Amino acid sequence: MSKQSLTLVGLGPMGSAMAEAYLARGYEVTVWNRTASKAEPLVAKGAVLAPTVADALAAHELVLLSLTDHQAMYAVLGQATEALKGRTVVNLSSDTPAKSREAADWVNGHGAAYLTGGVTVPPHRIAGPGALTFYSGPREVLEEHRATLEVISAADHRGEDQGLAALFYQLQLDIFWTSLFSWLHAVAVAKANGISAADILPYASGTLASMPDFLGFYTPRLDEGNFAGDVERLSMGLASIEHVVETGLDSGVDSSLPTAVLELLRRGFDAGRAEDSATSIVELLKQASA
Repeated sequence: MSKQSLTLVGLGPMGSAMAEAYLARGYEVTVWNRTASKAEPLVAKGAVLAPTVADALAAHELVLLSLTDHQAMYAVLGQATEALKGRTVVNLSSDTPAKSREAADWVNGHGAAYLTGGVTVPPHRIAGPGALTFYSGPREVLEEHRATLEVISAADHRGEDQGLAALFYQLQLDIFWTSLFSWLHAVAVAKANGISAADILPYASGTLASMPDFLGFYTPRLDEGNFAGDVERLSMGLASIEHVVETGLDSGVDSSLPTAVLELLRRGFDAGRAEDSATSIVELLKQASA
């Protein structure tokens, strides 16, 4: 079969963006989606809509999945497990590392090669500058299909363990969602005080743009277990976040997010870390809270 061909299962915003990218590069693309009408714009551009999951799997050796999670994979591929034999399945759906390993075992058990993938950009940035996907699983499988996979993004192989791509992906989401919600909390406080999101955007952007410097400075210290309070101290952070929480509450805004940070800093203070760097909180985070 031609390497310029593939099957794509799942036509949400991400799957549709991927299909668009492959069609634009002249690939032969077969698609399948639970709601077939979502395929119509792609069919108009040259995609082939498979009537069944089995037909979709039979069409090409390389099969990309863009589904909600791995449970959706079982529901979809479970309809045609006999058609998995000899295929290469690249699962670009989000889920946990543990569930990614289980999914790989399940697909391998039906005679298919398998890669776990974690796409780090939103649909509108697929095939664009800076697009990156984490992959894990057999390196030889990635290398065999690298040219095709790199149509949608750069490919970063994290290791043979099928859970690693999901782990690196979830780490980025950890950073993204908590950062986004801190911004939303700041906007809520600003609006409660008659200030618009547009008013604080330049300053918020500057604050976020400074973060790589902080991360770069503290990363080697974190890896060394160096929590010296020579630059800042946890006690300073505690006082600072207390003011953030009070400002939010005085503004009539739900301040549960910064309060969660405040409670972590209080735990660090109670653990005798007052004169250490606030980054020493990582030691508390490594243990689940009671």
